[in-house]
Amino acid sequence: MTTSSSERGVSLGMPELPAPAYPDDVRGRLEADAREVIARYPDSRSALLPLLHLVQAEEGHVTRTGMRFCADMLGLTTAEVTAVATFYTMYRRRPSGDYQVGVCTNTLCAVMGGDAIFEELQEHLGVGNGETTDDGKVTLEHIECNAACDFAPVVMVNWEFFDNQTPASAKRLVDDLRSGRPVTPTRGAPLCTFKETARVLAGFPDERDGAVDSGGSAGPASLIGLKLAKGESAPARVVHPRGETPRDDKPHEPSPTEHLSSHDAPQDTSASDPAHPAGPVAEEGE
Repeated sequence: MTTSSSERGVSLGMPELPAPAYPDDVRGRLEADAREVIARYPDSRSALLPLLHLVQAEEGHVTRTGMRFCADMLGLTTAEVTAVATFYTMYRRRPSGDYQVGVCTNTLCAVMGGDAIFEELQEHLGVGNGETTDDGKVTLEHIECNAACDFAPVVMVNWEFFDNQTPASAKRLVDDLRSGRPVTPTRGAPLCTFKETARVLAGFPDERDGAVDSGGSAGPASLIGLKLAKGESAPARVVHPRGETPRDDKPHEPSPTEHLSSHDAPQDTSASDPAHPAGPVAEEGE
């Protein structure tokens, strides 16, 4: 006995029609930009990533029309372009907001409050991960590490840093973005829209005043690590046994750039505290 496709719950449907082309004026403008990008590479197909940013700058996300355009310009199949566009998370596959608000929820930011920030922003904005507010202003998402652990927890808006955030400051931030009030990143270039960011990522000049001269800098802890890597050793520190304070020594006052850890002095652990010895208490066989 055989069953029909409808009985099996399978919808054959009609094949998807080819993506529509851009209007002539839009295509003409994009072709001029695309040729400028392609000319930078000895192999034209190497220009695919910046071209995807270019079409994303046009519509705010990578559409089927945009992928068809990239394929035509580079002599690729739409399947090849789609494989790349769906691999990288920086390419949006559906309409998104003017401001991509990303909350780092990787380990350090999470334990420093990133998880709480993300949860409160979801409730405050009424959206889930990857969703956009009704006014089209903000798309909220959780993101992986952005190498700004010195400033955890970190929120990024269109890839610009907003450091040392709290749930309250993050809610003020998104409220300002939605209302059109000026917002200034903690570090880096002035804020712009997601489409403008995409055009810069495509390799075109950043037209914002002061953007080129602005730049995010590493935090004090990162700079200490860099100095150590270069062989610039920090002043020696002497750590005395627990409970012993030499008369000639003053208590060590850590500098603002110094991050203390459990390795700075002996700790009361099972291995060092006689009152809590490590290993089995009884002899074997007792």
